[in-house]
This record gives sequence, structure tokens and C-alpha cells, in this order.
Amino acid sequence: MQRRTFLAGISLVALGAGAGLWITGSGGTPLMAALAQGTGEADASMVQEMALGSADAPVTVIEYASFTCPHCANFHETVFPQIKANYVDTGKVRFVYREVYFDRFGLWAAMVARCGGEAKYFGIVDLIYERQRDWAAGNDPAQIAGNLRTLGKVAGLGDEALDACLSDGEMAQALVDTWERNRQQDGIDSTPSFLIDGQKYGNMSYEDFAGILEAKLGG
Repeated sequence: MQRRTFLAGISLVALGAGAGLWITGSGGTPLMAALAQGTGEADASMVQEMALGSADAPVTVIEYASFTCPHCANFHETVFPQIKANYVDTGKVRFVYREVYFDRFGLWAAMVARCGGEAKYFGIVDLIYERQRDWAAGNDPAQIAGNLRTLGKVAGLGDEALDACLSDGEMAQALVDTWERNRQQDGIDSTPSFLIDGQKYGNMSYEDFAGILEAKLGG
């Protein structure tokens, strides 16, 4: 399978280019413009690690994926459900999901996904991937922002909550800073990418993924 290649060193200016004024940070500053001027000193403790499965599972899988990556959507629709049923839900694997930001739309999607906290996160992730072709169609920031808000409402989030989440410039900066640290630490250059007990792998079929997990589990 093909993978989407991440352009290392993508700037926050590029993330914010043409974002418009629909989304603002504190003091009415356009959020993505504020990110472009960020210091890279946001509080990393603001960013919660999102994970499924037992903390005591013998194998840990970390996925790096972008909400705007078609191959990531395909993985989550066709491969991940089997991994979850056969390995995560059975206590064999702890599955950690880490967001990659190719563009501002992926960052906005992450902010919506996190808006309901850990309890709603993976349900919204499923919805974002399931409807990726619809909400991410075109390149009109206002339209895509509206599409993401609609998904948030489908997941049970209200306008007030969505306004607060999507205008949180400090959180946006913390998310981007955390991704950049993780990218450098783990050498991530494409999506989806996986660390299985610390060893990096690319996109693969369920059969290949299960084979690696079985080997790690000593099966």
C-alpha cells in the first residue's frame, strides 16, 4: 500500500496560510496566525495521550496518522477494527493514537476529536475517518470548518463547546509542538506509521500486522 509522505519541517506559517478569520485565539487573534508566531513553548501537559486497551498489555502499538490522509482512513476502516477486536479488547495490545498534522484541516479535525475528552475521542475519530471524503472535500477553509463542526454535533458536542475548543490557540500550539517532538523522536516521515514495541513499521494489511503482533506476543 502507498503511504502519504510527510514533508519534514513543515512550518506553522504554511499550516495557517489562508486560514481566514473564522477561528480565533485569545484576544481575537486568528488562531493559525497566532500559531505561525508561536514560540514553541506551549505546555505539553495539556496534550492528553489517547489510548485504548489495558495499560498492562504486553505489547504497545503507537499509530501516527493524519485525519486528512486517505490511507489512514482506509486503515481505520478495514484493518483497525480487526486489531481492536482480536488484540486490544482481549488485553493483548495497548493501542496509542498520535495525530499528525499535514495541514490546518488535520489540526482542526484533531481539535474537534479532542473536544469531548477521552470518553468521546475514539468515537469521533471513527466518524472523522468514515466521512473523510465528505468533510475534507475541496479547499474552502470556511466550508471544511463548518463540516467539522457538523461532525462534532453528530457526536453530541454543542456549539458552545465547539467554539471553545476551536478557538483555543494555546491548545493548538501545544498539539503542534507535541507532534513535532514526537516526529523527531520517533523518526516519522509518512502516514500511517506504527511503532510496535518501539520498532517502526509502515502501512500494512491485517494479516501482516497480526503476524507481527503474534511474534511480539510469542505466539
